[in-house]
Amino acid sequence: MHRLRRRRRPNCASISFRSACSEGRLNDLLFAGHVGDVVLIQFGHNDESEDTTRRFGRGATETMYEAMLTQVYLPAIRARGMLPVLVTPMSRVDGQMKPGQAYVNSFSKRRFPDLLRRVAARKDVTLVDLNALSIAYYKHSGVEAMTAIVMSIEAGETPGKTNDGSFANGHPSNKIDGTHFKEALSKQYARMVATELARLGDAGDPVAAAIAGKLKPAVRAAIASGTWAALQPELASDIAGGDAAYYRNQIEKLLQLGALRKDAQGNFKPAAAMQTHEFIGALCRLMGIPAAALAGYADGPLSRAAMGAILADAYHARFSARPRYLTDYNGKTVLPGAPGYDPNLDSGAQGAMYYPLLRWEQLSDTGAVPAPYAGKLKDAYELGLIRSEDGIARGRMVNGRILAPATLVTRAKAAKALYFMWVLAQPPKAENDRIATD
Repeated sequence: MHRLRRRRRPNCASISFRSACSEGRLNDLLFAGHVGDVVLIQFGHNDESEDTTRRFGRGATETMYEAMLTQVYLPAIRARGMLPVLVTPMSRVDGQMKPGQAYVNSFSKRRFPDLLRRVAARKDVTLVDLNALSIAYYKHSGVEAMTAIVMSIEAGETPGKTNDGSFANGHPSNKIDGTHFKEALSKQYARMVATELARLGDAGDPVAAAIAGKLKPAVRAAIASGTWAALQPELASDIAGGDAAYYRNQIEKLLQLGALRKDAQGNFKPAAAMQTHEFIGALCRLMGIPAAALAGYADGPLSRAAMGAILADAYHARFSARPRYLTDYNGKTVLPGAPGYDPNLDSGAQGAMYYPLLRWEQLSDTGAVPAPYAGKLKDAYELGLIRSEDGIARGRMVNGRILAPATLVTRAKAAKALYFMWVLAQPPKAENDRIATD
């Protein structure tokens, strides 16, 4: 019987065909595996460099790539009685694309997906063509939606770390990283692979059929119907494309965590005004703080001034000391070879700061802040919990000067703030698909 095993994912920051072999990762897999196990093989992005002597084992010619596959990986896996499945690497998302332009395959110099297709046919190996599926998905979704769910970071989106400090003021490398992606896109890749395996199984591929037969009933039902709402209730029908998808990743996470809700028609309504009590309820749930800590705010459409005051209250109710994202990673550059260095993250602004790049006094409209909120809003700003939404952009480390305290907060912008606060309260590097109830 074919067995599918879920293994702890290794740190794959720089894995290529060569490095996975030379570092012993392939050996670990061969010794840990059992007869009948299925091994999905996907390499490409780190092999794509034209510098074949590049450190970390990146870079391969097509000849080198094919040799590693046909002379090392496939024979070794089959010798252990395991079943190889080739998965073509997804195309990179071009971060410079403009709305209306069509995506093309990013593997134009090193044509590894084509090579995998040829090897699969010649060696009788099951092939999942994620490269072709990804391009079709990019074209269907459009540039606005795809740019939002790759690593396109703007100020105030996440307090997460990079080699160069913090992402809190935007991407320190001042680029849209179309190689790496957010959780919302990872779910779509998983859907593509599962659906294609089922299709191949139905078409008579015995290995794909065996894998598809092990999928959970809910997954098989979603594949059969083409509807994934029951399996992934965080998917909202009105945030999948266009400008409405701008904060898709944050919205889906908050729906998954049960902090926010969709309407009866399955819509999130990202452009609608956020209501104050809904925002407070979501914040209390995400951060594990009592509702009494955020009492005293009247219900109604949420203004940015009120949101800032609420965020300051929530921060002080949740933290007795500054969280690690404000301390461990703030302004600290991790150099190559040091623990925690990720060679996939380009060097940008050395020592990127978590705290806003502009002081409170440099903002142009602080005099318009309503007096009841002035002290708390300043506190929230200086803690980096609320930032200017004017003049910021994805893929740039830049702050704006206009705080706009009277502006009403849309549900999409509220999701951005709530997501930021939720991440701030999480242990760094932890994976979480539910809210802790301890």
